Amino acid sequence: MQLNYKLFGYEYKPLVILHGLMGSLDNWQTLAKRWSEHFPVYLLDMRNHGNSPHSDVFTYEAMVEDVHEFCLQHDLREINLLGHSMGGKAAMYFALEYPNLVEKLIVADIAPKDYEGGHDQIFNAMKALPLDQITSRQDAEDFMKKYIPSLGVRQFVLKNLQREDQRYVWKLNLEAIIKNYDNLMKFDAKGRQFPHSTLFIKGENSDYIDADEFESFKTIFPKAALKTIADTGHWLHAENPGLVYISVKVFAQLKEK
Repeated sequence: MQLNYKLFGYEYKPLVILHGLMGSLDNWQTLAKRWSEHFPVYLLDMRNHGNSPHSDVFTYEAMVEDVHEFCLQHDLREINLLGHSMGGKAAMYFALEYPNLVEKLIVADIAPKDYEGGHDQIFNAMKALPLDQITSRQDAEDFMKKYIPSLGVRQFVLKNLQREDQRYVWKLNLEAIIKNYDNLMKFDAKGRQFPHSTLFIKGENSDYIDADEFESFKTIFPKAALKTIADTGHWLHAENPGLVYISVKVFAQLKEK
């Protein structure tokens, strides 16, 4: 599958960024422009998201092969690979499958483990939204309030709403995401290790990474380090972009020991 992407910058070793569930490459555009002053940055829309194609097949194996195909098409080697949330799991799987293509791995607020989920409320809101009746984004915003009290989460979800042929539609493949959701919550390294430098970035107020579990990550990522971003939750790149910018810039430019 050929993924939609944007490229910022040129020369040096590239940084490839994979967004999270229900996100898109747009989520990382501001930071990508800043990083591109130091190295090229490729932002990808994952399958079933953004402007990339839709498919009933929505597994980490498929996402890994999408990214591999992208690297081959663009002759990318020794990349710095950053993934957030779902994109972080995809990035970990990619590094385990193709360790020779990844020089450094950056995993933003997700761990190599199974999760229980927790998006049902969001999915229910998206399914309930009467797309054939709303006439403005404000209509959608007003409708979603009773399902999703958090303004930040509503705004994030509604970035996936677009107008097509005089009606609103969901840009992402909601049906495929819901169908495959339980499997997306799982992680199995299958006994493999990634031998290169890895940085886990945790939102201070997020429970996606338990700092007490960090040492166990080293059975899979033996050269892993942990960085906590102060005063942030799961969307750390939006909540404290300055510290995320510095953390990734320094790590990407350090020579591996």
